Amino acid sequence: MLPRSIQRFISVFAGLPSIGPRQATRLAFYLVSLGAASIIEIAEAARGLASLSTCHDCFFFSEGPVCPFCGNAGRRKDILAIVERPTDVIAIEATRKFNGVYLVLGELKKTGTMQPEQKLKLERGKARGPFKEVLLALDQTTYADFNAQAIAKEFSGIAERITRLGRGIPTGGEIEFADEDTLGSAIEKRS
Repeated sequence: MLPRSIQRFISVFAGLPSIGPRQATRLAFYLVSLGAASIIEIAEAARGLASLSTCHDCFFFSEGPVCPFCGNAGRRKDILAIVERPTDVIAIEATRKFNGVYLVLGELKKTGTMQPEQKLKLERGKARGPFKEVLLALDQTTYADFNAQAIAKEFSGIAERITRLGRGIPTGGEIEFADEDTLGSAIEKRS
Protein backbone atom coordinates (compact mmCIF):
# COMPACT_ATOMS: atom_id res chain seq x y z
CA MET A 1 0.00 0.00 0.00
CA LEU A 2 2.79 2.50 0.88
CA PRO A 3 5.94 2.80 -1.23
CA ARG A 4 8.82 0.66 0.12
CA SER A 5 10.98 3.69 0.90
CA ILE A 6 8.27 5.12 3.18
CA GLN A 7 7.71 1.72 4.82
CA ARG A 8 11.46 1.39 5.49
CA PHE A 9 11.62 4.94 6.88
CA ILE A 10 8.70 4.21 9.22
CA SER A 11 10.27 0.94 10.33
CA VAL A 12 13.61 2.59 11.17
CA PHE A 13 12.30 5.78 12.76
CA ALA A 14 9.51 4.11 14.78
CA GLY A 15 12.23 2.55 16.94
CA LEU A 16 13.71 5.90 18.00
CA PRO A 17 12.92 7.36 21.44
CA SER A 18 9.63 9.27 21.56
CA ILE A 19 8.73 8.25 18.00
CA GLY A 20 6.30 5.46 17.33
CA PRO A 21 4.80 4.25 14.04
CA ARG A 22 2.28 7.10 13.83
CA GLN A 23 4.85 9.82 14.43
CA ALA A 24 7.28 8.14 12.02
CA THR A 25 4.55 8.06 9.35
CA ARG A 26 3.79 11.76 9.86
CA LEU A 27 7.50 12.56 9.71
CA ALA A 28 7.94 10.58 6.48
CA PHE A 29 5.11 12.43 4.75
CA TYR A 30 6.36 15.77 6.04
CA LEU A 31 9.87 15.12 4.73
CA VAL A 32 8.55 14.04 1.34
CA SER A 33 6.60 17.31 1.18
CA LEU A 34 9.84 19.29 1.69
CA GLY A 35 11.29 18.02 -1.55
CA ALA A 36 14.41 16.14 -2.59
CA ALA A 37 16.95 18.90 -1.79
CA SER A 38 15.81 19.16 1.84
CA ILE A 39 15.73 15.38 2.25
CA ILE A 40 19.31 15.14 0.93
CA GLU A 41 20.45 17.90 3.32
CA ILE A 42 18.83 16.11 6.28
CA ALA A 43 20.35 12.78 5.20
CA GLU A 44 23.82 14.37 4.96
CA ALA A 45 23.43 15.87 8.45
CA ALA A 46 22.48 12.43 9.82
CA ARG A 47 25.37 10.79 7.94
CA GLY A 48 27.76 13.24 9.64
CA LEU A 49 26.84 11.73 13.00
CA ALA A 50 28.49 8.48 11.91
CA SER A 51 31.92 10.16 11.99
CA LEU A 52 31.65 11.05 15.70
CA SER A 53 33.61 9.15 18.31
CA THR A 54 33.82 9.47 22.06
CA CYS A 55 36.41 11.50 23.93
CA HIS A 56 39.05 9.20 25.40
CA ASP A 57 39.04 11.26 28.63
CA CYS A 58 35.37 11.92 29.43
CA PHE A 59 33.34 9.81 26.96
CA PHE A 60 31.40 12.79 25.57
CA PHE A 61 30.97 12.90 21.79
CA SER A 62 33.96 14.14 19.87
CA GLU A 63 35.24 14.76 16.36
CA GLY A 64 38.76 13.84 17.43
CA PRO A 65 40.55 12.11 20.30
CA VAL A 66 39.31 14.67 22.87
CA CYS A 67 36.10 16.68 23.12
CA PRO A 68 35.93 20.49 23.18
CA PHE A 69 35.69 20.47 27.00
CA CYS A 70 38.70 18.26 27.72
CA GLY A 71 40.73 19.99 25.00
CA ASN A 72 40.00 23.49 26.33
CA ALA A 73 43.04 24.79 28.25
CA GLY A 74 40.81 27.38 29.97
CA ARG A 75 38.76 24.74 31.80
CA ARG A 76 39.63 23.54 35.28
CA LYS A 77 40.94 20.00 35.07
CA ASP A 78 40.86 19.68 38.87
CA ILE A 79 37.05 19.90 38.99
CA LEU A 80 35.17 16.90 37.59
CA ALA A 81 31.41 16.57 37.07
CA ILE A 82 30.18 13.02 36.76
CA VAL A 83 26.98 12.72 34.70
CA GLU A 84 24.93 9.93 33.16
CA ARG A 85 24.14 11.26 29.71
CA PRO A 86 25.73 13.56 27.12
CA THR A 87 22.53 15.63 27.26
CA ASP A 88 23.30 16.30 30.94
CA VAL A 89 26.58 17.90 29.84
CA ILE A 90 24.67 20.15 27.43
CA ALA A 91 22.19 21.13 30.17
CA ILE A 92 24.99 21.99 32.63
CA GLU A 93 26.91 23.95 29.98
CA ALA A 94 23.80 26.02 29.22
CA THR A 95 23.94 27.42 32.77
CA ARG A 96 27.45 28.86 32.20
CA LYS A 97 28.18 28.15 35.88
CA PHE A 98 30.53 25.17 35.59
CA ASN A 99 34.07 25.43 34.23
CA GLY A 100 35.43 21.98 34.99
CA VAL A 101 35.57 18.79 32.95
CA TYR A 102 33.16 15.87 32.72
CA LEU A 103 32.89 12.12 32.97
CA VAL A 104 29.89 10.64 31.13
CA LEU A 105 29.05 7.26 32.67
CA GLY A 106 26.03 6.23 30.64
CA GLU A 107 22.52 5.52 31.86
CA LEU A 108 22.61 4.16 35.41
CA LYS A 109 20.45 1.15 36.16
CA LYS A 110 17.62 1.42 38.66
CA THR A 111 19.16 -1.47 40.59
CA GLY A 112 21.82 0.87 42.00
CA THR A 113 24.62 -1.19 40.48
CA MET A 114 26.95 -0.12 37.73
CA GLN A 115 27.70 -2.03 34.56
CA PRO A 116 31.28 -3.20 33.87
CA GLU A 117 31.72 -0.50 31.21
CA GLN A 118 30.68 2.17 33.71
CA LYS A 119 33.18 0.83 36.24
CA LEU A 120 35.92 1.11 33.60
CA LYS A 121 34.86 4.70 32.89
CA LEU A 122 35.11 5.46 36.61
CA GLU A 123 38.64 4.04 36.66
CA ARG A 124 39.55 6.26 33.70
CA GLY A 125 38.07 9.25 35.50
CA LYS A 126 39.98 8.50 38.71
CA ALA A 127 43.22 8.33 36.74
CA ARG A 128 42.72 11.98 35.77
CA GLY A 129 42.88 13.04 39.45
CA PRO A 130 43.63 14.29 41.98
CA PHE A 131 40.71 16.69 42.08
CA LYS A 132 39.79 19.75 44.14
CA GLU A 133 36.17 18.74 43.66
CA VAL A 134 34.13 15.93 42.17
CA LEU A 135 30.55 16.99 41.48
CA LEU A 136 28.15 14.05 41.29
CA ALA A 137 25.69 15.62 38.85
CA LEU A 138 23.27 12.71 38.78
CA ASP A 139 19.49 12.72 38.57
CA GLN A 140 17.63 13.29 41.83
CA THR A 141 16.31 9.75 42.21
CA THR A 142 16.71 7.06 44.84
CA TYR A 143 18.75 4.79 42.57
CA ALA A 144 21.01 7.71 41.62
CA ASP A 145 21.53 8.31 45.34
CA PHE A 146 22.74 4.71 45.72
CA ASN A 147 25.08 5.10 42.78
CA ALA A 148 26.30 8.46 44.12
CA GLN A 149 27.30 6.81 47.40
CA ALA A 150 29.27 4.14 45.53
CA ILE A 151 30.96 6.72 43.29
CA ALA A 152 31.80 8.90 46.29
CA LYS A 153 33.59 5.93 47.89
CA GLU A 154 35.57 5.41 44.68
CA PHE A 155 36.72 9.05 44.63
CA SER A 156 37.40 9.49 48.34
CA GLY A 157 41.12 10.08 48.68
CA ILE A 158 41.34 11.36 45.08
CA ALA A 159 39.10 14.39 45.63
CA GLU A 160 39.38 17.04 48.32
CA ARG A 161 35.64 17.55 48.16
CA ILE A 162 32.79 15.44 46.77
CA THR A 163 29.53 17.28 46.15
CA ARG A 164 26.06 16.62 44.77
CA LEU A 165 23.83 19.02 42.93
CA GLY A 166 21.73 21.13 45.25
CA ARG A 167 18.20 19.89 45.59
CA GLY A 168 16.87 22.64 43.35
CA ILE A 169 15.98 19.83 40.96
CA PRO A 170 13.00 17.88 42.29
CA THR A 171 13.39 14.28 43.35
CA GLY A 172 12.55 12.16 40.32
CA GLY A 173 13.55 15.02 38.00
CA GLU A 174 15.98 14.54 35.14
CA ILE A 175 18.80 16.99 34.58
CA GLU A 176 18.29 17.32 30.84
CA PHE A 177 14.72 18.60 31.38
CA ALA A 178 15.54 21.16 34.09
CA ASP A 179 15.36 24.80 33.06
CA GLU A 180 18.62 26.77 33.08
CA ASP A 181 17.79 28.81 36.20
CA THR A 182 16.89 25.76 38.30
CA LEU A 183 19.94 23.82 37.15
CA GLY A 184 22.20 26.85 37.59
CA SER A 185 20.94 27.33 41.14
CA ALA A 186 21.49 23.64 41.86
CA ILE A 187 25.09 23.91 40.66
CA GLU A 188 25.75 27.08 42.70
CA LYS A 189 24.19 25.62 45.88
CA ARG A 190 25.81 22.21 45.68
CA SER A 191 26.94 20.78 48.98
